Amino acid sequence: VPRMADSSDLWIGSAYLFLQSTSEKVVLPALYGNSHQKSSVFKALKLALADATGSLHGVDMLKVHCSEPHLIIQLKFCMQENCRKFLRSYRAGLFREALQNHLQVALSVTAVPIQVELKAGSEQLDHMLSEEERCLECIYKEKPDRLRDEEIAELEESFRSLTCRQESNNTPPSNNCNSLNSSSLPYCSGGSSLPPEATFIFQEQQFANRTLTPDDHQKFAKLVSKKWKQVGRSLQKNCRALRDPVIDNLAHEYDREGLYEQAYQLLLKFIQSEGKRATLQRLIAALEENSLITLAEELLGLHPSENDTS
Repeated sequence: VPRMADSSDLWIGSAYLFLQSTSEKVVLPALYGNSHQKSSVFKALKLALADATGSLHGVDMLKVHCSEPHLIIQLKFCMQENCRKFLRSYRAGLFREALQNHLQVALSVTAVPIQVELKAGSEQLDHMLSEEERCLECIYKEKPDRLRDEEIAELEESFRSLTCRQESNNTPPSNNCNSLNSSSLPYCSGGSSLPPEATFIFQEQQFANRTLTPDDHQKFAKLVSKKWKQVGRSLQKNCRALRDPVIDNLAHEYDREGLYEQAYQLLLKFIQSEGKRATLQRLIAALEENSLITLAEELLGLHPSENDTS
């Protein structure tokens, strides 16, 4: 069995997601095949996958197949950590729950009960979900066999435009919507910047998502130390206000004040730019990406902070 690449930049894998509604009133292939409903189903899929990975660019949809009674989505993962997050959300049933909720909103129906299956090549991953590394290996061995369909590209563009209009209705005019792209859009639900039921997975535990607090801000600045720039570069993937020149300018401008102030100003930029979308989930994901697990645990209250008195 080939070893998986150590670098997340080289990690690419593929899987197929099989979806079937158990309600006779909701036939997913028929809804997706309907030109009036296609974009609504796509939006629900997009948001559910974003909930599972913590980002709208955590996983790509390459093609959606309609094969009665299933809707089959070919997924492409470009980072092992994103794939790992998806698997944990899928295993805990959170992805299925999120998809049901998003479909309910998008289709304006009372409930959409869904059955899900996950396959990589000939392997049925549902039977081995407790073996995370084995699942990752199976997905990694299956390289995508296609580029993204033109239809998916068009739906992505429509989704960006819709989200852009919703954002412009809920944020100050200073946010330039025209320059947004898929990597700069936050996870959201039906135009709401932060659904009250939003949750995320960290170390196989479920946590309620929320906007960052002053206490989060201070803990981050105090404990992140020299890695504040790396965290900033992780956050910049979906935050336009943290481009490299901005991070470099913060390092230069607050050099004399030291690491605490540099880190504090970085997160202040993030919070001021993103508003209600400056969430705990996004910060925890950035900390995970940079192996700052202890700091993530501090913010989530998983153990008492011994550093606060130091």
